[in-house]
Amino acid sequence: MTRLPLAAAPVMAMALLASSASAQDAGASTDHLAALRACQGQQDPAARLACYDAAVPVVVAATDKGELRIVDQAEIKRTRRGLFGFALPDLGIFGGDDDAPDMEMLETTITGVRYTQSDTFLFKTKEGATWQVANAPARLAEAKAGDTVVLKKASLGSYFIRINGQIGVKGKRVS
Repeated sequence: MTRLPLAAAPVMAMALLASSASAQDAGASTDHLAALRACQGQQDPAARLACYDAAVPVVVAATDKGELRIVDQAEIKRTRRGLFGFALPDLGIFGGDDDAPDMEMLETTITGVRYTQSDTFLFKTKEGATWQVANAPARLAEAKAGDTVVLKKASLGSYFIRINGQIGVKGKRVS
């Protein structure tokens, strides 16, 4: 089982907050989007405006309090790329299987390499993830910042790591 680093905790907290309007009182929980949709359905322009005038301040207040967060597709994609390699529960907020075929594999750039033993090294990606390759073949001894790396899911929580198009080696995410 992969443990989440401390940096992933705020992301998970944000996700849980975004999934419900308020965790304080289940009876007072409000579906903000449903309230806005109800306004949209108003036929009379004056009634529609009055409905929006009542619903929008509630949404703005919820976002100001941190009870609601609106994210766009680009932010979701950045978050998913940053979390690639971790085993996360399916919360339904970072996209489902139909829009995530690319998350079986991630192509990114190495920002730093540190050799810990003659055949073991750690490298950091531009998303901030740290990956480890143990028993690395000699051909990977020249891995350096700026190199392209492709990470592809393998079995039992491991990943195939291909640096600069070379033959893949097994590795794992460590933070």
